[in-house]
Amino acid sequence: MFQLDDNLLQQLGLGSLPPAEKNKMLAHIYETLELRVGMKLAEQMSDAQLDEFEAFIDRNDEAGALKWLETNFPNYKQVVADELEKLKAEIKEQAPAILEATMKELSGAPSPPPATGSQPFDQPAAQPSQQLDNSDDLAQAA
Repeated sequence: MFQLDDNLLQQLGLGSLPPAEKNKMLAHIYETLELRVGMKLAEQMSDAQLDEFEAFIDRNDEAGALKWLETNFPNYKQVVADELEKLKAEIKEQAPAILEATMKELSGAPSPPPATGSQPFDQPAAQPSQQLDNSDDLAQAA
């Protein structure tokens, strides 16, 4: 089971973020992971499969979408794990820049533009910590 929580932020070098910023970062990680998994799975789907899967999403039938994924893409949990590892590596690399930009923003000082090739993650509105077990809510990603 994947835990998107304070322990993950500690591992990524973001444990010193203020609580509200931690929640924003966790929400951003979750949304980014969901999007990437959805894109990766969609690349493997035929047009007919994509239509079938989107029908579950349009109906907000999370359980149906998950069952459909388990049947049609039994490797989807590995896709989730792979994408999470890639995302973690990217964030860990950018952690010092993320911390610096966040602290400057909170202090009211203008943030310098990011260095070429390394842009800190945008941080969306605060949301509570997220918890994933390789399947929860990721069916919505595609």
